[in-house]
Amino acid sequence: MPEDTPLPLAGIRVLEFSHMVMGPTCGMILADLGAEVIKVEPPGGDRTRRLPGLGIGFFRSFNRNKKSVVIDISTDEGAATAAGLARQCDVVVENFRPGLMRERGLDYETLSRGAPHLVYASHKGFLPGPYEKRLALDEVVQMMGGLSYMTGPEGRPLRAGTSVNDIMGGMFGAIGVLAALRERERTGRGQEVQSALFENCVFLCAQHMQQFAMTGEAPPPMPSRVSAWSVYDVFTLAGGEQLFIGAVSDKQFATLCRVLEAHELAADPQLADNASRVAVRPQLLQRLGAILQHHRAAELAPKLEAAGVPYAPIVRPDQLLDDPHLRQSGGLVPMRNEEGGQSDAVLLPLQMGGRRPGVRRPLPRVGEHTEEILAGLRSAAPA
Repeated sequence: MPEDTPLPLAGIRVLEFSHMVMGPTCGMILADLGAEVIKVEPPGGDRTRRLPGLGIGFFRSFNRNKKSVVIDISTDEGAATAAGLARQCDVVVENFRPGLMRERGLDYETLSRGAPHLVYASHKGFLPGPYEKRLALDEVVQMMGGLSYMTGPEGRPLRAGTSVNDIMGGMFGAIGVLAALRERERTGRGQEVQSALFENCVFLCAQHMQQFAMTGEAPPPMPSRVSAWSVYDVFTLAGGEQLFIGAVSDKQFATLCRVLEAHELAADPQLADNASRVAVRPQLLQRLGAILQHHRAAELAPKLEAAGVPYAPIVRPDQLLDDPHLRQSGGLVPMRNEEGGQSDAVLLPLQMGGRRPGVRRPLPRVGEHTEEILAGLRSAAPA
């Protein structure tokens, strides 16, 4: 795809009522793919802009390539303005509490009466059913959807280290929008798309549910699991450095023994094949650990890479800002932020026609595009 080729969603207009992560992720994906995404913020701006701690990066991570309009939808005038703007759009994205958009006359049923072409994506805690009125957070559904149980050691459920359901929920919302736009080409009509945190989390755990259905045995948490492979673990090297090594075939195990010059392991008949090694896995890992504690990561890693043995250093998120692959492959690019400075943005993990959908516009300031967008609404109003 040449640089001057329009992006796939060029010409699609999206109105986004959202905050936090889930809805903004959906809108950002559509924006990165070329849609004009108009983010509606309340007076003073989306409070996500001002979150502290682990939430401080939410706004900059999930709101690029958008325009910002300030509309107070809690007032009748503001709600009417937002409804008029929605009718000029192809897609509406929202992720507010159940019932709020209906209270303001901005729900799909109300808007679609005057705009049957509209695709409307709602991001909620739960799809329709017994739980649908509950409020949910990523951590809430991780606990009730099996993920925290599978992540932590026995008796210590542990949430995943990032907002996996919020982010993937936004991804599924975007997938639904794309499918609905495609169907609209055939029918001329839009539809409501719903994506939900709980169902997303259950989908993530579906493999473990199937494991139980097929074996009758409840899967243990990942830290307690019986691995299918003998060498698939984190090892402590010289100087306290850590390295994950995964030798998942007989060939890879033999290669690992050769790299480590562990001839006694290669020659041990108890370690002749993967099944045999799994049977004595604790002892094998102890023997490997004793060997690896004398190796340094900087020397061992290139040898493993050259030999084709899977490995990985244990990397903190802050270290990824200097990752050579992300930098050289174009997956980490500069973006002007709302304060006028520059931040690094992580792009969508996909390539289309040899091109990464990138950053096309600075992160918007609060209400930066209000006059531009509402002027277009006024000019379209009947005389």
